[in-house]
Amino acid sequence: MTDAESLERAIHERVMLVPYDPAWPARFATERTRLLSRFPESLHEVEHIGSTAVPGLPAKPIIDIMAGVDSLAVADGLIAPLLESGYVTSATFNAALTDRRWLMRHADGRRTHHLHLVVQGERLWRERLAFRDALRASPALAGRYALLKAELAARHPDDREAYTRAKGEFIQAVLRSAVPITGYR
Repeated sequence: MTDAESLERAIHERVMLVPYDPAWPARFATERTRLLSRFPESLHEVEHIGSTAVPGLPAKPIIDIMAGVDSLAVADGLIAPLLESGYVTSATFNAALTDRRWLMRHADGRRTHHLHLVVQGERLWRERLAFRDALRASPALAGRYALLKAELAARHPDDREAYTRAKGEFIQAVLRSAVPITGYR
């Protein structure tokens, strides 16, 4: 399979959840080390987010990484070097984002990593960490989220954006309950 074919397949990959893989934290750690060694002055904290960051939670087998930057201008300046470092992105998709920049790595027609460049400490940064931490702290909450994800993956197997949007109400409810801990508003 050529790189172009792999990318095309990865872009149109179905929403499929798999059981938790204990190798996911190591895959994150490897990529975190690679990113921080390549961009030590531009990236601050690099966090494992998303369902692969929650032990025991079924997930799409894609490592979600959130890297803290000083500004979206810094994030924009990192796009070209990240493309040279094995990531791909959509300029059109990123132009529609007001709070982050998004990139993806892929191999053999499957997404392997999503990289979210986010201004460290701003609302999106705090929300993503608060949601991850709430799921890690409560197996019951993580279980409810797993059931919802399975239902939504079955309902939207060919529409990643619809799948993601449909999780929004649950995520917002969790964040509202996290106000005392995170300062989320």
